[in-house]
Amino acid sequence: MPKLPEDFIKKYTKLLGKSKADHLFKAINENSKNAYRINSLKENQTLSYDHNEKIPLIPNAYYGKISGKDPEWVSGTVYSQEPAAMFPAFFLEAQPGEKILDLCAAPGGKSTAIGVQLKGQGFLLANEISLSRAKILRENLERWGITNALVTSEKPEKLTKYFSQYFDKILVDAPCSGEGMFRKDPKAIEYWSQDYVLFCQQRQKEILSFAVQMLKPGGKLIYSTCTFSPEENEQIVSWLTKTFGFTILPLKIDEQYIDHGHPEWSDNNIELAKTARFWPTANIGEGQYVAKLRLEGKKNAQSSGSTSKKSDHKKQLKSALTKSDMHLISSVLDRFNLPSAIENWQFKCQVHNNHVFIPALSTNSASHLKILSNGIELGILKKKRFEPGHQLAMVLAAQEQNRVIDLGSSNYFKYLHGEAIRTDSDETGFILVSFKHFILGFGKVSNHIIKNYYPKGLRI
Repeated sequence: MPKLPEDFIKKYTKLLGKSKADHLFKAINENSKNAYRINSLKENQTLSYDHNEKIPLIPNAYYGKISGKDPEWVSGTVYSQEPAAMFPAFFLEAQPGEKILDLCAAPGGKSTAIGVQLKGQGFLLANEISLSRAKILRENLERWGITNALVTSEKPEKLTKYFSQYFDKILVDAPCSGEGMFRKDPKAIEYWSQDYVLFCQQRQKEILSFAVQMLKPGGKLIYSTCTFSPEENEQIVSWLTKTFGFTILPLKIDEQYIDHGHPEWSDNNIELAKTARFWPTANIGEGQYVAKLRLEGKKNAQSSGSTSKKSDHKKQLKSALTKSDMHLISSVLDRFNLPSAIENWQFKCQVHNNHVFIPALSTNSASHLKILSNGIELGILKKKRFEPGHQLAMVLAAQEQNRVIDLGSSNYFKYLHGEAIRTDSDETGFILVSFKHFILGFGKVSNHIIKNYYPKGLRI
């Protein structure tokens, strides 16, 4: 572990007192804790991992280390996530049918948790400004089997043009100075300085200024960081209350797991004590700060979020399925048990560049956004055939399926490598491939050979 900066030591010794500060510095030099969440959207949840140590309050979450090569991970049945980082999405309390924005969403831990809360009902916009990180976000949401998400890679200010006063709830897990991740990521220590803290504070205000424009009056905002710094935590929340009229809401959590926010580290607003700090000394996980706020005030002009009906109608006509398309798609889909999100797909589907998908956002209003994924991609129309997509396989895993070939250990990594596999099965055509009954993706059987349809970008 690199040495902690002297300015950091002086700052927190002054804020916490020597005894508590020394306790913090000692904890930073201890090992970080690993954890994972189980995906309740998947049909098979029989895991090989121990369930001995549950994370407080978080549903289906346990301490333990998992591997990205395990079938549980490859199938989207588990998600590895830092334990304290699970709490912002937990406090969001998304309800089925709500419209939710995860504004700084990569790599996807919070978005996958929100997706489970929504249960396929409502709408989730998962945005990440970094395109490379947004691609990872898309992969994780796809693997998780989320059916009602739009994944974008845009600046917050551009989103406001399409989603003014649109969302019931917004989560902003803001870019920060990362003090809470020092023991997990030593590089964060190298980047740290008080000037960097102040730079992050300004960036957080800019991001939040745009987030507020997308929140309905009466809507709720979760603001979180993985840093200890009051400048990025209590002082930001105080700024939100003064600038936009937010009310700070209490968090539902036992006091034994957290330290309350410190009013004395900001403007002495006693309401700041309703916010929560997770210190590594509490042995939950790394450092985290969370605040829940409600936006007061009356609703202004309604956001359109859509183009004119005439324009929409023309675009939808161009993207509708033909009878021939439907026949090709049916020849594949009719062989599987379809979850409710895919039922009546004939009336929901759109086509773009031969990609067939059921959109999470049916309007064409966001057509100028950088969209990586919109709802469920069923597959691709090719010359006189339909090729099912990987996301479809991940969504089908929500239901018990009959057309599944379960691989033995010797063929598991062959499939992940992209190799063709010999099978004794008499099945023909597209099938689902699994290992230990965890669905991994599609294959196509002909003459007892499984042609591999595991995506090239995911292959090991």
